Amino acid sequence: QVQLGESGGGLVQAGDSLRLSCVASGRTFSDYLMGWFRQAPGEERQFVAATTWDGGRAEYTDSVKGRFSISRDNAKNTVTLQMNRLKPEDTAVYFCAARMTTNFYSEIHEYDLWGQGTQVTVSS
Repeated sequence: QVQLGESGGGLVQAGDSLRLSCVASGRTFSDYLMGWFRQAPGEERQFVAATTWDGGRAEYTDSVKGRFSISRDNAKNTVTLQMNRLKPEDTAVYFCAARMTTNFYSEIHEYDLWGQGTQVTVSS
């Protein structure tokens, strides 16, 4: 079983960058599809980005394409979300999620492991 822990959130101004990291415990990290989701106040949790077990495929929600980049280092059990040109509408709690699979999913119900989340606040 993999346990997830996020870090890197904070308060930034519009146009700034942040780098979120998710470290996974356990020795089978490379078996997992890894994703990032976010939840703004009063809204449902939504997909942001995900990458397959080998990093060979990465997908993004339209609103972050060209600004966010997901990557993983299986040797370090880490998945990273680089967020550039941040906007106030990116403000949310960001969650790392995982599922043991070689397939790709963006639907929230497909993920069965979740971190506690890290707050990202972007001021205008």
